[in-house]
Amino acid sequence: MSKAPEVILLVDDDAAVRNALKFSLEMEGFSVRLYPTPEALLAESDLPAGGCLVIDYRMPEIDGLELVERLRHRGVALPVLLISGRVTRSLRERASGLGIRDVLEKPLSDLAGSIRRVLDDGP
Repeated sequence: MSKAPEVILLVDDDAAVRNALKFSLEMEGFSVRLYPTPEALLAESDLPAGGCLVIDYRMPEIDGLELVERLRHRGVALPVLLISGRVTRSLRERASGLGIRDVLEKPLSDLAGSIRRVLDDGP
């Protein structure tokens, strides 16, 4: 019996990015749930116990760091990868302080590999 695919929760306000990443990750064997806004993810009542969050940093209303803070306050312990068009030392430090596993700069060259490393490390 084959193992069920890991669930990736992807939050990005850019539809083209969301769809391209979904296609790419599904080709790698992941199951992907898309969220167009942080609010859409926060409204989700059925978050999986396992898997990984991939969250864009720059979004209207709530940025990726604030989203992670809100999720942590709700007890969501899924590992997080933050993606951004511009990664700075300050962003990495702030992300690390929230327990975010890694900050990846767009264009993403090996998102699937980064997700596998995070999932192998566990929560």
